[in-house]
Amino acid sequence: MTPLEQVYRQEAARITAALAARIGDVGLAADAVQDAFIEAIEHWRDGEVPPNYGGWLATTARRKAIDRLRRARAGQQKLALLAATITGDGDGGDGAADPADAADDELLGMIFACCHPALPRESQIALTLRAVCGLTTAEIAAAFLAAEPAMTQRLLRARKALRAAHADLRVPDPDELASRLAEVLAVIYLVFNEGYLASAGRQPARRDLAAQAVTLTRLLHRLMPREPEVLGLLALLLLHESRAATRFDGWGRLVRLADQDRARWNRALITEATRLLDRALALRAPGPYQVQAAIAALHAEAPGYEQTDWAQIRLLYDRLQALTPSPVVLLNRAVATRYVVGPQAALAEIMPLAAELDGYRLFHALRAGLLAGLGLHDEAGAARERALALAGNPAERELLARQLSF
Repeated sequence: MTPLEQVYRQEAARITAALAARIGDVGLAADAVQDAFIEAIEHWRDGEVPPNYGGWLATTARRKAIDRLRRARAGQQKLALLAATITGDGDGGDGAADPADAADDELLGMIFACCHPALPRESQIALTLRAVCGLTTAEIAAAFLAAEPAMTQRLLRARKALRAAHADLRVPDPDELASRLAEVLAVIYLVFNEGYLASAGRQPARRDLAAQAVTLTRLLHRLMPREPEVLGLLALLLLHESRAATRFDGWGRLVRLADQDRARWNRALITEATRLLDRALALRAPGPYQVQAAIAALHAEAPGYEQTDWAQIRLLYDRLQALTPSPVVLLNRAVATRYVVGPQAALAEIMPLAAELDGYRLFHALRAGLLAGLGLHDEAGAARERALALAGNPAERELLARQLSF
């Protein structure tokens, strides 16, 4: 990663949030920051980053936003708001807020704006990836398996919807927080999943995205320390992160959970996650992230894959299905059933899901494993072929192809 790329990952979200808070427009702020980094590429010779790069980028982004507003011959109120803040930047005084706290509030406000209920879920995710995580439209399109022009239009529609809804770039009032928080947590989790195992593209994982999702969840936890599902989500992400170093081998090939070197798992993260989960459970307000974190904790505590407490995991999946009914939850439950009852029972559990999950690669991958366990190798091979055809991640495709060659 070049120095400029590192600066982009570190600064883009913060500068976008600060600018969006001033002008009340997430889309315009994201575009202006993108323009600022394009100018940085042109002006920072040989990729050398100047000492005060944050201030340079913030000033340039603000200027780019003014230029865009002027060219549009609209947004005079936003232009006035932006101009009014230019001379005030850096002013302090007794009792002034900590700049770091203000930056956190601005970033969190932008996340809530991106997850506004006026937007469909996919648009919430796309706008968060663009404005908060700094992905390009092309990268977001690849993540959604969509054409870039179609994703451009989706982002434009999302921005227009936010303007029409007069979305506030601030954390909602307490009486609005519960419903809005659920959307924010869902989007952050989906961002993490995209970073943990990319849905498409040449990179099997996007560590920067996964790290950004953890950072955002830590921020939510710092601002809402007694919110059970925030604690649950943070615990869940940290438990997944604790295994990150063992998920790929030296050749970049995906390593199944059953084959990972547990001695290399990050015990500090596991300990932190367990403490967070204990605090969440003590609040006696169970939710799906807490249940998923409890499942991940059982995997983390087990000395080996087959020694995992599969019976307890099966019960937890029953609880998760009661909270958030989904065929994918039942599919995951069947993995535990395989070890508690046997492959025949697990196969019987997933076959009613075939119609709903026929386009889901993991359904066919699990079915292949169960069929192989029953000695039905021809059927297992056909199921793996179907899973391979549906897989978009290169490392996942390589793993499935490797299993087919055995």
